[in-house]
Amino acid sequence: MGLGARRRLNYFFDRVKAVDLPRLWGLAGSMSKDARKPRLFILCDMMYSSARYEVAFQDYQDWDFFMLTRAERSTFMTHPKSNHLAQKLNQPEHRARFADKSNFNREFNDYIGREWLDLRESTPEQLEEFVTRQGAVMAKVPDSLGGQGIGRLEASDITDYPKLHAELLAGRQFLVEQVIPQHPEMSRLYDRSVNTLRVVTYFDGTDVHVLASVLKVGNGGAVDNFSHGGMYTMLDDNGKAHYAAFDGENRTFEIHPISGVSIVGFQVPDFDKVLKLVDHLARIVPEIPYVGWDIAISPDRPVVIEGNYNTGVFQSKPSVSGVRTGLLPRYREAIGF
Repeated sequence: MGLGARRRLNYFFDRVKAVDLPRLWGLAGSMSKDARKPRLFILCDMMYSSARYEVAFQDYQDWDFFMLTRAERSTFMTHPKSNHLAQKLNQPEHRARFADKSNFNREFNDYIGREWLDLRESTPEQLEEFVTRQGAVMAKVPDSLGGQGIGRLEASDITDYPKLHAELLAGRQFLVEQVIPQHPEMSRLYDRSVNTLRVVTYFDGTDVHVLASVLKVGNGGAVDNFSHGGMYTMLDDNGKAHYAAFDGENRTFEIHPISGVSIVGFQVPDFDKVLKLVDHLARIVPEIPYVGWDIAISPDRPVVIEGNYNTGVFQSKPSVSGVRTGLLPRYREAIGF
């Protein structure tokens, strides 16, 4: 299965037109010291790598492309390649079942482990009853990405529910959810956000293949997303972290800076149950075979937060892990492209 030359070419030219040169120059500058190479050299290599390896500019930084050989670079899965897979494999008419978080909750209600309310179908009185009963809730924009449009609301801070209801609707925060209770071991790592796993799977019609397992951890905020100050590290096939985590600013953390708990050596609890859960989830909508599942570990079982039909890509950072090869061979073996 090829990824489609026309699609790849169109995607590349769309990215060229959207290039933010000041940001690109800044990225090149931030890497030039570590690379011990001139900024202009890094900038040119980023452009070359974008065309040669279909690597996004942020990918280039995240996976230290400046220190890799050509052979090593060719082993890395990239965000553009993942986008091509999502567009080719995941049927357009079924994507809304994942893209809208309310639709997803309805579809996977038995596995989400939390109560929820869609304000498009609820009154201010129902909102008040729900928030008062929960004590605290998460308000979400249903079609948001990367943790955008997500906020925590405390019942003790709310005095006017009709006003809140109107404000949430105006801000498109239609989805209000119970805060997921977290397994004590996951809270020990960092207790101000629900720390989640991203498990990327591919369902070939018979078997479910786990392509990547990732531990995402918050750092100073209420969400663990990479784009909101969170960090991630890769997990082995048994759910153990062997390397330091890194964040969107290229900072690395062997020990969590707030909790003081070691990230290196951290074992995700109930990981065997996580694998059983994603094996089941991946079979529910076979029309969307390539999915990145966000999984939380509650005290009694893993639960699914959402499924991303256009999942991001996660791999070990070479300068942190010493691992200088990516996951592209694993993806290709499972999917056949």
